[in-house]
Amino acid sequence: MNELDVQPDLVAEMLESFLREELASAGFSRALVGLSGGVDSAVTAALAARACGPEEVLCVLMPYRTSSPDSEAHARLVAESLGTATRKIDISRMADGLLEQECVQDPMRRGNVMARCRMIVLYDQSVEWKGLVLGTSNKTEMLLGYSTQFGDSAHAINPLGDLYKHQIYQLARYLGLPAEVIDKAPSADLVEGQTDEDELGFTYADADRLLFHMVDQRYREAELIEAGFDPDLVRRVAARVVGNQYKRVTPPIAKLSRRTINHDFRYLRDWKK
Repeated sequence: MNELDVQPDLVAEMLESFLREELASAGFSRALVGLSGGVDSAVTAALAARACGPEEVLCVLMPYRTSSPDSEAHARLVAESLGTATRKIDISRMADGLLEQECVQDPMRRGNVMARCRMIVLYDQSVEWKGLVLGTSNKTEMLLGYSTQFGDSAHAINPLGDLYKHQIYQLARYLGLPAEVIDKAPSADLVEGQTDEDELGFTYADADRLLFHMVDQRYREAELIEAGFDPDLVRRVAARVVGNQYKRVTPPIAKLSRRTINHDFRYLRDWKK
């Protein structure tokens, strides 16, 4: 048994309840998911369909001209298996308007532009659909900072943020998602041929196990190394966790008055009740 294993039936039940309660507290009953064809967005869509009913969930497909055709095919396969509505909005002209004007060639910059274009589309569609945008970022990605700020990291509610990638796969299998989605190499599909693990320089399995001991078990560097983790990997991952903290917190506000938002003026999300 893997130390990261969860009880997927219990986790699914908890997350479905979480989604229903958070949507209702904000005055909504419908949700949107940017469906990429990957396992994370598929799990979010499945949880939403179970929580709200498939008729209340819109899965938005947002390919770029260099996106893999498999991504759209897999996204449609997921939506069909769940019974949710889909809407396809190609972001190529939208993204290229900036990329071509500024002659952007750097893959990271191009990927960030595409990720933010997709979030513009999702939030625009949320107005018409009258639903909230659900997040698809897992705990591993969030800790590593492997996301685009105000791009794929943007959302109204995130059901996956406390699940490591290993646990996402467990949940995906329990939810009966298509094998084509579960078995393929994780990719943001922003650059042709890109995979997450190639870009990170280590596997999700290694990252999950290390992060679990580093974050959840609070092992220090010496304890991690003593436990058998590669010292170089420990330092690289720790540097990413610390260096990307700004992505995980609300942007700081300079305090000038007696009551400053997020300093002295702090209320729960549903404080109006």
